[in-house]
Amino acid sequence: MTNRTHVIGRAALVAATALALTGCAGSDAEDTAAAGPTEEGGVTTITVGASPTPHAEILEFVDAELAPDAGLDLEIETFDDYVLPNTALEEGDLDANYFQHLPYFESQVEEQGYDFDHFEGVHIEPYAMYSEKHTTVEAIPDGATFGITNDPGNQARALDLLVANDLLTLEDTGDELPTLLDVAENPKDFQFVETAPEQLARALQDVDVAIINGNFALEAGLNPATDSLLIESGEGNPYANFLAVRSQDKENESIVQLDELLHSPEVKAFIEERWPEGEVLAAF
Repeated sequence: MTNRTHVIGRAALVAATALALTGCAGSDAEDTAAAGPTEEGGVTTITVGASPTPHAEILEFVDAELAPDAGLDLEIETFDDYVLPNTALEEGDLDANYFQHLPYFESQVEEQGYDFDHFEGVHIEPYAMYSEKHTTVEAIPDGATFGITNDPGNQARALDLLVANDLLTLEDTGDELPTLLDVAENPKDFQFVETAPEQLARALQDVDVAIINGNFALEAGLNPATDSLLIESGEGNPYANFLAVRSQDKENESIVQLDELLHSPEVKAFIEERWPEGEVLAAF
């Protein structure tokens, strides 16, 4: 018999947190969008929005070790959510952003009508499930509460992780991303609590388990490779994070050069040294 999946509203888990964009360029957005990267004294400045970890750390390495020889200077703006970096890119406050994977990018382009393009993947943050109450998947009881993102692109990723580990099954959604409404069988009657992805690590104590994006897990001091109950495989993983730009800037010489630096042997070595347990994986 198919069991009904229960979804609890976000307010039952945590109160919504107001997020503010800080440090963005104060110039007119339309002028910035038209100008793109700026050059002065032979050095081109590129303003890039990024999640603090690991994206901004990787960009900081590039800025310190590789960009000067390439005649680039990176202005790195950090964001604590997944909405504002694309808004800032659209409005011209950023020249590029580096925080998202292809399913999320495509969902946002479709929903918001962004005229964006992207480069190839730089790194993968394996998605994982954590618990402060249970030490094994087998110990998770019937009716347990699962914290899960309300972001469609990553909710599908979380559901895929559960399906891969035989915890539930999904209806066939064709080319559409599955959501909680597409759960076919939920034999242990797990209760799913939807909330914003940036809230999940902080809400871990309030649920039995939470499936948390890699960057937010790392920021909370959680290591996907060693602290999780379940972790997705890096092999053939379609969730590599990449540099995204406005379509008009895809061929911009300086941005192309930045992407080349992000795919350099030096960056791959930095990722492997900085995250040696596989909590972040190079995608090239």
